[in-house]
Amino acid sequence: MADHFAAFSFVDRITEHEPGRRARGRYVVPADIAAFPPCLVAEAVGQLAAWVSMAHIGFRGRPVAALANETRFRSDVLPGNTLELAVEIESCDEHAVAYAGRASVDGAEAIELVDCLGPMLPVEEFDSPAALAARFELILGDGAPPGRFHGVDAPRVTRTTGSSGASASASLIVPESAPFFGDHFPRRPVFPATLLLDAQIRFALEVAVDAMQWPADTRPVPSRMTHVKMRSFIPPGATLVIDAELAPRATEATLKLSARMDDKPVATARLEVVARKRESARAYQ
Repeated sequence: MADHFAAFSFVDRITEHEPGRRARGRYVVPADIAAFPPCLVAEAVGQLAAWVSMAHIGFRGRPVAALANETRFRSDVLPGNTLELAVEIESCDEHAVAYAGRASVDGAEAIELVDCLGPMLPVEEFDSPAALAARFELILGDGAPPGRFHGVDAPRVTRTTGSSGASASASLIVPESAPFFGDHFPRRPVFPATLLLDAQIRFALEVAVDAMQWPADTRPVPSRMTHVKMRSFIPPGATLVIDAELAPRATEATLKLSARMDDKPVATARLEVVARKRESARAYQ
């Protein structure tokens, strides 16, 4: 499959590996893509944790996104940057993996994940165990060729209620097909949780811009996301309703985020937003 380990894979090489305990890795962000948003940086950290945990249990299970107690957004990652990834595995067995991790560029921390938990599900439902094991050996050795990622088109988000004020809703249409499904996952396509979170952040920032006066020459940017909980898988072609409810304070704000599919909750989170100088706030311009 042409898009396997290309369209949504963000670990080129594992540079240090203590089985079942910790790892460091590297990912070169292609220079020719338009942007590499913070949620994809978080995805890269999560994928490194997934490789360590899958290898630890012999590729019988794979973790899926479920809970992230806290994500701290430190700085933007730009096309052409090299991500230095690190994860610490707090516990890992056939049922779940608990971990923390971070990503840095040139020694400056870009993102930090705290207190994350991923339930383990049978690998065979999602991908070939043999293909995953072979990929792990490649990135644990000489590494995979960089540059195969060509970016991700943001899903269409259309505001449905609220033009200004403290809350608003929008519809998000998941594509029926997209290259990233070749990686996520070949045997059971699932809309990545990090792409949903990216769409929710973008929408939340629109709400914050509409509802608050921000200092001159600044724009709102995410600083921290907490209490992330994914409740169900999102299939290709799904239509979601996403909501953002704002609790503003002076030069910062907290937004309660949620997403629904067929009137059932699929994701919840809280987002803290702060003002940042426009020239340094690139990721969500």
